[in-house]
Amino acid sequence: MDTSHLADHLGTIGSLAASFFVVATYTMRTMIPLRAFGMLANLVLMITAVPLHNVLQFGLHAGLFCLNGYRLHQMLLLVREVKKSVNSDLSMDWLKPFMTERKCEAGDMLFYKNEKAESMFYIVSGRYRLVESGIELPVGAIVGELGMLSPSNERTQSLECIESGTVLSVSYRQVEQLYVQNPEFGFYFLRLASARLFQNIGKLEERLAERTAPATATPELA
Repeated sequence: MDTSHLADHLGTIGSLAASFFVVATYTMRTMIPLRAFGMLANLVLMITAVPLHNVLQFGLHAGLFCLNGYRLHQMLLLVREVKKSVNSDLSMDWLKPFMTERKCEAGDMLFYKNEKAESMFYIVSGRYRLVESGIELPVGAIVGELGMLSPSNERTQSLECIESGTVLSVSYRQVEQLYVQNPEFGFYFLRLASARLFQNIGKLEERLAERTAPATATPELA
């Protein structure tokens, strides 16, 4: 068998193998295995392009291989960081790559009470205050994430910028897409949101106890 026939034979086998992986990607219901099978298909097509000297095919699938690899790495990192957050400090740093930067000036209102909630915010710099409760949020805080889980999707308080700074925002739709693409991410996100909800309830209980303690204290006898 000469070189040309061997190349054609290898090309046929490679095409069949690549077709198998491409078809397999359409059966995947979640993003991580889909990306993995996509990379396998790209790799096979790159290998078959070598004996055929098909530079265009090799270059195309080399680029797609790198893109699929980057997206797979991003999703695996996201799941790992969510797991870490659930077991540690409830940080949401793992959402940063999916967020959009927004500059705020003193006096700007990021959202108002009772308006429709569509996004959550991560505070990078500056000072921000929940108007109705007077609570000032520190740098690194997440605000507005529980609106996605509430039945009415309405804001319970207004958020005002009191010192110029930067926030990162992510829409609920983006979070929902990540949830659908990867059930493992969705599971850990729900655990994280539930933990933050109980944390907020605990803070409210502490403040209520502080306010009622002076009223119920027994006056000392003179």
